[in-house]
Amino acid sequence: MQLSVLLEKAGLVQKTGNGIAGEADVTGFAIDNRKVAPGTVFGAFQGGTVNGEDFIPAAVAAGAVAIVARPEVTVTGAIHIASEEPRKAFALLAAGFFTPVPATIVAVTGTNGKTSTVEMTRQIWRMCGFSAASIGTLGVTTPDESVSTGLTTPDIVTFLSNMTGLAREGVTHVAYEASSHGLSQYRNEGLDVAACAFTNLSRDHLDYHADMEAYFAAKMRLFDEVVSDGGSAVVWMDDPRSGAVCEHVRRRGLRLFAVGEQADVAHDGIRLLDRTPTELGQDLKLACRGEEFTVKLPLIGAYQAANALVAAGLVLATANDDGPAPKQVFDCLSRLQPVRGRLERAAINRAGAPVYVDYAHTPDALEAAIFALRPHVTNRLITVFGAGGDRDTGKRGPMGEIAAAHSDIAIVTDDNPRGEDPAAIRAAIMEGAGDADNITEIGGRRDAIAAAISQAGKGDIVLIAGKGHEQGQIYGRAEAMRVHPFDDVTVARECAA
Repeated sequence: MQLSVLLEKAGLVQKTGNGIAGEADVTGFAIDNRKVAPGTVFGAFQGGTVNGEDFIPAAVAAGAVAIVARPEVTVTGAIHIASEEPRKAFALLAAGFFTPVPATIVAVTGTNGKTSTVEMTRQIWRMCGFSAASIGTLGVTTPDESVSTGLTTPDIVTFLSNMTGLAREGVTHVAYEASSHGLSQYRNEGLDVAACAFTNLSRDHLDYHADMEAYFAAKMRLFDEVVSDGGSAVVWMDDPRSGAVCEHVRRRGLRLFAVGEQADVAHDGIRLLDRTPTELGQDLKLACRGEEFTVKLPLIGAYQAANALVAAGLVLATANDDGPAPKQVFDCLSRLQPVRGRLERAAINRAGAPVYVDYAHTPDALEAAIFALRPHVTNRLITVFGAGGDRDTGKRGPMGEIAAAHSDIAIVTDDNPRGEDPAAIRAAIMEGAGDADNITEIGGRRDAIAAAISQAGKGDIVLIAGKGHEQGQIYGRAEAMRVHPFDDVTVARECAA
């Protein structure tokens, strides 16, 4: 494909002074100079630990025909596509190269619930007869349920190539997670996004963002810039930030699809009228488009209901005249399958106590997981959790406080220590718990899980929080980083047996 065509598609003005520069043949895109081949467009970006601009000569030597970089950078031997926002320019160029893409694409942002929401959206679409996939923390989940693991929001080249690969396999509908990191680094630009969704906002990633306002602003790029003009916005209205989100929706001129107890469904949306916990799920009473519906959701917890309803909102907001209609979508909710590592029942010990694994790794998420299980506890709730190293340190104390306040027994253990001293992380959590006498510390994660399961009796429930679907524990950083195989679900089953 000609570079001039890609520049025109991206709306980028080329200022190189080279009359034939735009006629270069483009064969691919890369942000890693080791993946450059003849005809590649190379993205040279400044990073937190590595500066991609240092690798421009190596990329040119490997055959790069164009370099996307800041205007002040010197490029010799290739076309310099200069931009004050090189990540964005690179993404827009790449989006013109990676075609085709699925016809219906939706994106979900928020602190908690993104993974569950995109996967539930995929499941609903599949049950409605569409060929659908999801992209996020769990990786790429295809219509045949196969999963390839990845980051919440992969790099832009991987993201767009995945989209094209799915389209060529016949996938027509895709839901993806839009993380604050991905949005601020332009890792999911240039696509026709039919609808976006907001789940909630609470403290997370303040090791990356300056403060909560910067964190919120990064997420709002999804509504302000990424979703297509005239698209829809599905907003969970029961979050304190929903009013601010709706203001972004109004300013952009998007169609609002409100969801939740506070949803005003005079125009369009889903209002949650009542939620009743049952032994293995919950009964939901809903209002949508002038009708009332009852759904037997086979998942426990208020936030699971919230995720399911936001997913239903995305499906309805992007439906065409042929459907699916609300009744069909709500019928699908009664057949949803649990999402890996999201309040997943991993085992039942010999005393009959169930063991649940959840990805909760923020104060709000931990509290939500505990509150989700509490109605099902007839004796004691035993919580095992930790906090990640080299991440927002300010959430450790609040997590200790929440676990001690709302669990009958809490055990602080290691999560992913990374480059920090695990004992220091545990100490910070324990400090947040104050003088609570129901919280203890067991460093080894397997030992902590075993201790929780062994003491759980009839009527008890064990919650193992923090790692969810993850398959390893991370120790060290950079070149010294090592990952020890560790799966909470597998370990819980071994201990329960």
